[in-house]
Amino acid sequence: MKALRAVFAKDTVVIPVGGITPDVMIEFWNAGATGFGLGSALYRPGMTLDHVREIAKKFIAAYRALPQRS
Repeated sequence: MKALRAVFAKDTVVIPVGGITPDVMIEFWNAGATGFGLGSALYRPGMTLDHVREIAKKFIAAYRALPQRS
């Protein structure tokens, strides 16, 4: 992220899509991510709705805990 931010225009939207978990969102955010793409960390075939809901709640909480940008 930091390497990308060094060469992209400041207002470029950068949304990482691999390896995103609630625990590492802050690291990507601090390195300059402007959003997150979620895939198998949120849903895998065979998961129950309740399981997906619990994971989604963790992602939402982690996102809401990110520091605001001006």
